[in-house]
Amino acid sequence: MSAFLYGIRIQWMMDLRNKGILITYYIVPLVFFAFMGVIFTSIDPNAKNTLIQSMTIFGVSMGAFLGAPAPLVELYGSDIKKSYKAGGIPLWIGMVNNLISAFLHLLLMSTIIYLVAPIAFEASTPESTPFYFLSLCIFLLVCLLIGSLIGLCVKNASKLTMISQFLFLPSIMLSGIMFPTAMLPKAIANAGFIFPAAWGMKMMTGAEPEMNQLIPLVIIGICAVLLCVFQLRKINKV
Repeated sequence: MSAFLYGIRIQWMMDLRNKGILITYYIVPLVFFAFMGVIFTSIDPNAKNTLIQSMTIFGVSMGAFLGAPAPLVELYGSDIKKSYKAGGIPLWIGMVNNLISAFLHLLLMSTIIYLVAPIAFEASTPESTPFYFLSLCIFLLVCLLIGSLIGLCVKNASKLTMISQFLFLPSIMLSGIMFPTAMLPKAIANAGFIFPAAWGMKMMTGAEPEMNQLIPLVIIGICAVLLCVFQLRKINKV
């Protein structure tokens, strides 16, 4: 257990020293929050009611889809994988360490938004803080599982950028955080529910748990776990 915790600590420190990871985990989400917070609250005062949730969903989605897969591509797409095998270390350890480290980084980023938004923009805080953070953790975990799957499936950095953007952009545009989904054609609005961001927005803006919002996220998460296990077994055979 101590070795496992040490591995998480090492991954955490490596992420802090990785400029690309810092950009996607902290810098861009927080700059976007500061910039869009001014615009949203100036155009529509009602945006203060969901500013924390919308900016958090943007930051989590960006970190999970654009940041978290990168260390996995470096690990499983290089000779580092051979070092794991030579040392008798299960390959899933690298994925889990990366997932937990990313979870902690993005949770910290989300907490910063939660604390700063009411002060900087007079944003409304969620009705129930415990439920909000529970919803956030569920949404964050599901997004990171998808990000982990991307990192396991993609072999090089150039393809990673393209695939990550392909998932990130529609996830944000169709989630309702930039503009109401009611403005979109019904078919396109419904397509947004393929992505966890749409369900996360509904759940995190609610006052209490609703199973019809939780179940889709759980299903997406379970599918991502099964696919990650399948891909890890495939990688282990190579």
